[in-house]
Formats: sequence, structure tokens, C-alpha cells
Amino acid sequence: MVRVHVLVEGQTEETFIKSVLQPYFWGLEVYLHPHQVGKPGHRGGIGEYPRAQRDILTTLKQDVGAFCTTMFDYYGMPDSWPDREVARQKPFAEKPTAIEQAILADISAELGGGFNRARFIPYVQMHEFEALLFSDPKLLAHGLELPDDSETQGIRDQFQSPEEINDSQQTAPSKRIMGLNAGYSKVTDGVLISQRIGLDVMRAACSHFNEWIEKLEALAGG
Repeated sequence: MVRVHVLVEGQTEETFIKSVLQPYFWGLEVYLHPHQVGKPGHRGGIGEYPRAQRDILTTLKQDVGAFCTTMFDYYGMPDSWPDREVARQKPFAEKPTAIEQAILADISAELGGGFNRARFIPYVQMHEFEALLFSDPKLLAHGLELPDDSETQGIRDQFQSPEEINDSQQTAPSKRIMGLNAGYSKVTDGVLISQRIGLDVMRAACSHFNEWIEKLEALAGG
């Protein structure tokens, strides 16, 4: 069994890993073990880079037989994150990759020349977990108990990919969803909807997310 520690921002991502990704990867003999960065239950987004850096380094040092990956949001990252300013100048599709490469380079430098870079697989998604839910506007609308999918489909149609749904703090994916149903709960409703949509649909609609899943799949049998 291949062990993969997944560092995440909060409880929503942790529950998503356990409910949607863990069952799939278990069948590939890859065990995903999610951890929240910093103190469990902290609020306020991903926070400054030194906190995440410390947790990544600690994880890689404490379990040398395991891999480590991340599920962090680009949108809320402060300027303390590596190459954050460089990423701003990149085309949309290249922004998260620029941060991922910079994090990998920083962690590798901290751990020295003997570190096996293949053990660390950083993943940065452009926006919130909720962006994945727009992979299926119909099931999203059903999960939000809306009369039809006209509003969720209307949001989805404004963007080439669900991964692009965000243009301000007021229109982040979760804010859009709460505008449709004020009682929406990120942890319970969001994860339940993601289970109904399914991993295959999210992968087909979200190319960068799919690239991450493919990297984790490649660990099978390792």
C-alpha cells in the first residue's frame, strides 16, 4: 500500500479527500491521509507560506517512506508564497503550475540534495473546492434544492471551465452557491453534492484537477 499525506486548507477539503478520493484510490492500493495545515479548525484561508512550508517539511521528514501532496487554493494565497507575483503575470492556465513548481523547488532546497523530489507532488487549484461542483450544474442545482438548473448552468456557461469560476471575493464559487441557497454548508452539502457528481465527471470538466489525479494514480504499485 502506497501512503500519501495530503495537506489541505480546511475541513471541507479534508472531508472531500476522505469521502470522494480515498475510496477510489484505495482500490489502487494508494492510501490518502489528509491533514489540515496549521491548527485543525483554523479559519481565514491558507495563510502565510511559512506555516504550510513547516507542515510540508515536517510531513516529509517524519514519514520518509511516504509521499506528500497538497490541495491548496491559489486565489487566497498571500504574497509570501513562492513566485506568487510571477504567477500573477502568467496566463490563467499557467498560474497554479507556476506556484506548484516554485513550492517544489523551495521544499527540495530546504531538504537538500539527497531529497527524492518524486515524493512531493504539490497541487494548487485556482479557486475553491466548490468550483468542482459546477462540473455538473444539474446535480448541483438538485443538491441545492433549486427548482431547476437555469441559475447553476448560467454561471457555468460564463466560463470555459469550472476551474475558472471566480473573479472577486464576492463571486467565489462558494459565495455564488450561497447566493442560490443561503443554507448551504460547505462540509456537509458540498461534499455530498461532490459524491453525487462523482470523480469521473469532475475530472472530465476540470483539466488541472485531473492532472493531479493522474499523478497520484501513477503512484499505484509503487
